[in-house]
Amino acid sequence: MYSIDILVEEHKSIIALTEELRKECTNILNGKEIDTDYFEKAVFFARNFGDKYHHQKEEKILFRVMMEKLGPVATQLIRGGMMVEHDFGRLYIGSIADAVEEYKKNPDDALKLDIIANAVGYGNLLTRHIDKEDNAVYTFAERSLSDEDKKTVNDETLLHEEDKNNIEIRRRCLAILEELKGKNNG
Repeated sequence: MYSIDILVEEHKSIIALTEELRKECTNILNGKEIDTDYFEKAVFFARNFGDKYHHQKEEKILFRVMMEKLGPVATQLIRGGMMVEHDFGRLYIGSIADAVEEYKKNPDDALKLDIIANAVGYGNLLTRHIDKEDNAVYTFAERSLSDEDKKTVNDETLLHEEDKNNIEIRRRCLAILEELKGKNNG
């Protein structure tokens, strides 16, 4: 399915962010100062690419059709699993953002710990979450949705992809990801 191919590809960028966050946190443990700009950009990427851009396609398109067409099993899988984990991801990112803001006012070790703990927690959550989506949820959708339902999901995904605002946010976020990679490799 076109839509699932897109979602799987986007997962690679989201995983790349979590890997970069882990590297940055390791650098901090090894004595590097907190780079608040780095974490603000990571939060921007997570909120705009991971959540608003990527999760919107899952939640508003694929998951919606799965719950409408595949019954209680799909509804429980999505509402009781995937959506809960999306909310936990939002909680981690919000906690990073809050800790960074406080750290800018009062750079103490407790806030440094909050930044590191939430960044690592976010990465661990997303790694497991993406594995479940790629290897269980998406395969369930491909196997179980009718051809007509797959076409609906694909058509709506294509419209989402072609939206000018979405094109711009994708471009901006992927540039931020490359910048964050450069900071850890430079």
